[in-house]
Amino acid sequence: PDAALALKSAARAALAKKAHDLVALDLRGLDAVCDYFLLCSASSDVQVKAVTEHIEETLREQGLRPWHVEGLEGRRWVLLDYVEFVVHVFHEKTREYYLLDRLWGDARSVDLGLEGAE
Repeated sequence: PDAALALKSAARAALAKKAHDLVALDLRGLDAVCDYFLLCSASSDVQVKAVTEHIEETLREQGLRPWHVEGLEGRRWVLLDYVEFVVHVFHEKTREYYLLDRLWGDARSVDLGLEGAE
């Protein structure tokens, strides 16, 4: 699947595990390492793990495997790198600290088509 469709699948998977504050950023046109970021928050370490695993499982069913996974041990900020897009699953306190949304403030947001899904 193309990166934008996979991003939307990842977002739906995150919502299925009650992730919140989902933001997708289009990094094409910026000097970025990938085309898209998906950011989402979870309320606990356990939820960070559950969201991460569900995203991985959902995308694996579509034939996608992450090239790299980072942070799963600490469960504060897990990064799933699918090369064309990167999923960031944050513990909400960690997301507040790093303000990645603001760091990439020049990026356009992507409509995930999830209205009413949260």
